[in-house]
Amino acid sequence: MGNQLTLHGTSPFDILFRDFFKSDAEYTPYNQIKVNHPVDIYEANGGLNIDIACVGLTKEDIDLTIEGDVLRVEYNKERGSGEPEYIQRNIAKRAFNFGWRISRRFNLGQLEANLQNGLLHLYAPLAEESKVKTVAIT
Repeated sequence: MGNQLTLHGTSPFDILFRDFFKSDAEYTPYNQIKVNHPVDIYEANGGLNIDIACVGLTKEDIDLTIEGDVLRVEYNKERGSGEPEYIQRNIAKRAFNFGWRISRRFNLGQLEANLQNGLLHLYAPLAEESKVKTVAIT
């Protein structure tokens, strides 16, 4: 096969270089990237809402941290010694590690978190500076 590449004037480096700068590669916008874990992010009720599926998890299993304007939600799956050997397992408790840079128009200092019926709901209200203000013309 090495002879075929050199006969056509193409070396493995040429193929690598061509594929690296391939112009017909598709670009996927960030908001269309498929996430393997069910997450809904939406703006409603005067703030930012994030819903994350956490079936079978307790609030002690989930780590929620805020560092500057970055909100991080994490669950590390650890197999315990008391965990049974499953014959069939369809309820996946997948580990996840999400991080979002949140706009300053939402107040992360007043973040509310609620875990109920397997759904972690996070709510960050609008910051006072970002609320609509009316200005009187004099």
